Amino acid sequence: MKALHMVTFSLLVIGGLNWLLTAFNWNVVKMLLGSWPTVEMLVYILVGLSAIYQAFTHKMSCKMCSTGSMPMSMPMAK
Repeated sequence: MKALHMVTFSLLVIGGLNWLLTAFNWNVVKMLLGSWPTVEMLVYILVGLSAIYQAFTHKMSCKMCSTGSMPMSMPMAK
């Protein structure tokens, strides 16, 4: 399960960075895979499935979420 967690987390980071760069009209996935539209679509599907997986399993694998604690630099809202 740790390998699946690491793969999905990595895909989410890649997807998030791609969204950031897309805001500046620079789509890295399209730039790298635009000549293979099927592979490009597969990358987007994998990123989306990774987000769904992380949404449902993050609390189990995150040390801060599972203990209910927050980092010291982030005070809790009252």
